[in-house]
Amino acid sequence: MALYRPASQLQTRPTVTFAFRRRISATRLLWEIFAAAVLALLAPLHAEAQLTYDPREIYMLPVYCKYTQSFRDVVPGGNNRAEIERWTASMGETFIHMHHYCLGLRASNRAAFFSNTQQDRTHNLGVSINEFDYVIQRAPPNFSLLPEILTKKAESLIRLDRAGEGMVELKEAIRIKADYPLAYATMSDYYKEIGELTKAREWLNKGLSVAPNTKVLRQRLAALDSLKDKEKTSPEPARKPAAAPRPE
Repeated sequence: MALYRPASQLQTRPTVTFAFRRRISATRLLWEIFAAAVLALLAPLHAEAQLTYDPREIYMLPVYCKYTQSFRDVVPGGNNRAEIERWTASMGETFIHMHHYCLGLRASNRAAFFSNTQQDRTHNLGVSINEFDYVIQRAPPNFSLLPEILTKKAESLIRLDRAGEGMVELKEAIRIKADYPLAYATMSDYYKEIGELTKAREWLNKGLSVAPNTKVLRQRLAALDSLKDKEKTSPEPARKPAAAPRPE
């Protein structure tokens, strides 16, 4: 058997040009970006798929949460058809999305009470904002719980040191429902925490002007008054005696 072949019959491996390699690298980068975007979009769905039942967490949520999608499948009594229909009639079509609000509340509660590390706390607050946004983006402007959801989102933003964004959400909640007291209370709490007591008082008074005798606002105003009285009555720190002149 002849082992020699003419050069014209030899199969040669195609060479990959530099331009072609660059094209492959660019295509691969685009696919990686696309894959990352898809994973980000699917993250809430993955969170739903991983939903587990913890009685402590359910106890901290509004009672209707157990009848929302995802929760009703794992929480005992959640598949009560009469309750599902009752809450659907009360909230309208938006009730189909309210499990995302409940997931957001669960995440913010985890950040406040169950997170053991700063990283876990930050993660849970980020999850809560994403879940709140899901409902905010789908609820009609006249949805009765929209001011509440906006306020909860603002709370998470403030806890992430994104107070400027939180103020925007609180003002939007007030624009939608001028007499929603918790938006004013949250605004006041923030200014009190950073030591701007005058602004804290201003927001409480604004809230009381449209929602007079609201308990949560009255209590906060009384606490500010008490703080102010303590500052007035607290003795001034003793002055140190002047140092004796040094002998020459």
